[in-house]
Amino acid sequence: MKKQEKTKSGLHPRNAHRERYDFPALIHSHSSLMQYVSENKYGDLSIDFANPKAVKELNRALLKHFYQISNWDVPEGYLCPPIPGRADYIHYVADLLTQCNAGTIPKKVHMLDIGTGANCIYPILGNAIYVWSFIGTDIDTKALQAAQKNLDSNPKLEQQITLRYQENSAQVLKGIIRSDDVFDVSICNPPFHESQAAAEAGSRRKVKNLKGKVAKKVPLNFGGQSNELWCEGGELSFIKTMIKESVEYKYNCFWFTSLVSKEEHLKELILALKKARVSERKIIDMAQGNKKSRLLAWTFLSPEKQENWSRMKWNKG
Repeated sequence: MKKQEKTKSGLHPRNAHRERYDFPALIHSHSSLMQYVSENKYGDLSIDFANPKAVKELNRALLKHFYQISNWDVPEGYLCPPIPGRADYIHYVADLLTQCNAGTIPKKVHMLDIGTGANCIYPILGNAIYVWSFIGTDIDTKALQAAQKNLDSNPKLEQQITLRYQENSAQVLKGIIRSDDVFDVSICNPPFHESQAAAEAGSRRKVKNLKGKVAKKVPLNFGGQSNELWCEGGELSFIKTMIKESVEYKYNCFWFTSLVSKEEHLKELILALKKARVSERKIIDMAQGNKKSRLLAWTFLSPEKQENWSRMKWNKG
């Protein structure tokens, strides 16, 4: 049998998870992971990635080992995100801001996370890696309660991350951004699918890829509520709504960003950005193994105003 590669191709150079999982070290940090670890067909230690409980314990171990987050949980049925990929988004956003700050990663960064979910993973990672502050939003009150519990269980996060409820599921930024808010960047991992049927089909494909056989019934994305996985029109509709609404908040946020899973959506999204008359847009390729994605970023600030933002917001004094 061919041995698996020691590194994970495609991850950001600063991503702490570029090396293959060191399970003995992770178990040392979080002993509950031990019961889910065994040798795979290559003779390497691994877990069953189709088992939601195993994935959750792996996440707990990663958060504790790399980021000193001792208490983290997601309620049954809610999305349990892959930590390496989520960390990648944070690192690429740091690069985006660095380009506007004379090559230095800014420290005093305030971010908006659209759809933070019960896991609250982007704010937790962003604060742990770069000590950035966040406001996380969601349309699900139970998800926000679970997210708040994660914050309450880690006192160092309480002062850096706050949560807001989005009352209108048809809105993205409206009802969230207030007139006196100032964000350096907004981030979003939008609902990917356009329907429940599409989400279920996607989950079956994942199980087939992991186990080599088709399952009649599988947990949605190994966890995930409807609003986490699909919305009417899928990610294309969601991001177009965000672009349209961002015009109203062009001076409240420096950079607006979103993940875009389907490359074929870019053409229509670029047209939407042109219609919104943004000052600048960027498409940043991201990858984890064979999985490809991209980060779409746009700003309404002219180069001169970008320079002023950097000087006054990040480098004053």
